Amino acid sequence: MLAFNIYEMTLPLENPVLKFLIILLIILIAPILLNKLKIPHLLGLIIAGAIIGPHGFFLIERDSGIILSGTAGLLYIMFLAGLEIDLAEFKKNSGKSLIFGMYTFLIPMILGIVVGIWVLKYSIPTSVLLASMFASHTLIAYPIISKLGIAKNKAVNITVGGTMITDTLALLVLAVIVGMTAGEVNTAFWVRLSVSLIVFASIVMLVFPLIARWFFKKYEDSVLQYIFVLVMVFMGSVLAEIAGVEAIIGAFLSGLALNRLIPHTSALMNRVEFVGNAIFIPFFLIGVGMLIDYRAFFMDIETIKVGTIMVVVATLAKFLAAWLAQKTFGFSVDQRRLIFGLSNAQAAATLAAVLVGYNIILGENPDGTPIRLLSESVLNGTIVMILVTCTIATFQAQKGAKNLALKEASEEDYDDQEIQEKILIPVSNPETIDEMINLAVTIKSKKNKSPLHALSIIDSNNMDGTAEKSAKKALNMASISGAATDIMVNELLRYDVNIVNGISNVVKEHRISDLILGLHKQKNISDAFLGSLTEGILSKTNTTTLIYKPYQPFGTIRRHLIIVPENAENEIGFPFWLLKVWNIARNSSAKLVFYGTESVLNIIKEIQTSHPIQSEFIHFDDWDDFLILSRDIQPNDNLIILMSRKDKPSFHTHMLKIPSYLGKYFPKNSFIMIYPMQQGVAESNMMDLTNPTFLEPLVKLDEIGKTIIKLFKGK
Repeated sequence: MLAFNIYEMTLPLENPVLKFLIILLIILIAPILLNKLKIPHLLGLIIAGAIIGPHGFFLIERDSGIILSGTAGLLYIMFLAGLEIDLAEFKKNSGKSLIFGMYTFLIPMILGIVVGIWVLKYSIPTSVLLASMFASHTLIAYPIISKLGIAKNKAVNITVGGTMITDTLALLVLAVIVGMTAGEVNTAFWVRLSVSLIVFASIVMLVFPLIARWFFKKYEDSVLQYIFVLVMVFMGSVLAEIAGVEAIIGAFLSGLALNRLIPHTSALMNRVEFVGNAIFIPFFLIGVGMLIDYRAFFMDIETIKVGTIMVVVATLAKFLAAWLAQKTFGFSVDQRRLIFGLSNAQAAATLAAVLVGYNIILGENPDGTPIRLLSESVLNGTIVMILVTCTIATFQAQKGAKNLALKEASEEDYDDQEIQEKILIPVSNPETIDEMINLAVTIKSKKNKSPLHALSIIDSNNMDGTAEKSAKKALNMASISGAATDIMVNELLRYDVNIVNGISNVVKEHRISDLILGLHKQKNISDAFLGSLTEGILSKTNTTTLIYKPYQPFGTIRRHLIIVPENAENEIGFPFWLLKVWNIARNSSAKLVFYGTESVLNIIKEIQTSHPIQSEFIHFDDWDDFLILSRDIQPNDNLIILMSRKDKPSFHTHMLKIPSYLGKYFPKNSFIMIYPMQQGVAESNMMDLTNPTFLEPLVKLDEIGKTIIKLFKGK
């Protein structure tokens, strides 16, 4: 009887376990039911919040717990937008983001002020504040776009950048209006606001990356790293509020600051996205739904009038901004839908502005009721506007994103019978397994859905149980590392007379295209190792081979220095290793610094023009003076040295000294030595490199891969 009384049905529910269960059931069931009805599940969560909230069946009160979780979800959305943005594209399109930001700020501001003064007959301060509510928007549809893999589309990039601009300006307008009503807008106000914003932005963008790089290098525990990321998000948000702007600006800048340190393919990024999409963001959407009072639209004529005008003006203004962006930048209709869908939803900043305006009392009416800066009709109209704009935004964003995703899929030009990209990672040392898997995931082409292959070899002359147990443990660790990034790892346990034979035979049997060999973090490569490797694996296989020594976590690397020998562009494997390097830049946002001759740099620059990454090009052709690089390298740099097999176009005798140079002069830097794919090396006919059709993509290449292949064929 006592247990039954605990769950006595009094509304709103007070038992925390039952409340949490109901919310989890909504998060679970809403997507399942609404997908069948072609309704975006984000909208379903908002509707569910309205049903269970104070204005529905009042199952759950919008208490401090819901508000806290919802605030975290909102900050998470803005953080993810900054974290997932393509920084090279963002930098390239910063001017376009500024233009769109002004479109989506000025058009709503102008329309809002005009409507407020001449249609609704409000005062100038009230009309300006109302207009700023139209100007701001929330990226509520961003999870839909991210899930469909369109987050790096140029239109999304520009919209996210524009969002930061318009929300910052709108919230500054709010700060100014509040200051005006309090009589505090003077020279000191502007100086204080300007200085605080500069200090805040400098701390987040300059100090946060230094702290994060140090932390990720020192602590590899996955739980600690995730908690640290949350600390950075909320610390940036708190600093934003101290500076006088809303917390969402701090969360977005925190995402930008950590962008280069959390590779898009890393296990940490996978955890950040998973927890946000599973818990925090749904809580925010349900919390927004709890604000919706459908009765507000039927309260009185004034509420109906104000609510209708607010919905029309907000939607029209954001559509005009999206349409102007489409015409200005030459975007497609679906890209315009993306822009409109991302920028039309009114929620966070809008709600903050209306509550601030509603709580500012200017005086009293003759009957004693307060005269508010924003009336109760505006407050109720805002709730209606949030519901309608979020509905329109989710439908538009989903339609545009689906169409673009289908278009990208239809443009894939490949034959399923072609050899697929297959990456093999021999594993033995537990200390390097995580980093080798991270490298494999980073260089992996995004269109390639095949698993990684982890190999552990047992000496067939030593069949004791200890060796087999150790080998299986290493393979299991590789599988766990791959699972953390949502990548399947195929475990291969092999008995052979020696390691070289075991690896080369697996390469042939499984038609491996890329081989990653790891070195111990604390040991340097030796001439003897390189010699046995050259005589062994490299002489028996024609794969792209990477020898990797991870001195520090891959995500903490600031720059990759790629040293390319003369005539490297004349080798058959040139486009394939270059694609791997390009994937490193795209998936980690680190800067690439290419050292090479004029001919090879010109080819790479042409690719950079079509598919921009953060890069630098330095003329270098004197390998006799290889050690000059020691003057350029910095503590958080990674060396990538292009090697070659003997008798191949780019081989020269100075390459034989590279191992000793690396151990003596670059002992505290990670490095990757790459041996490009070659023809005529392997006895196996798994790859007919003499056949011209082989230069078609080996994998389901995206546009950058096709560009590299095209340039190589046209040399």
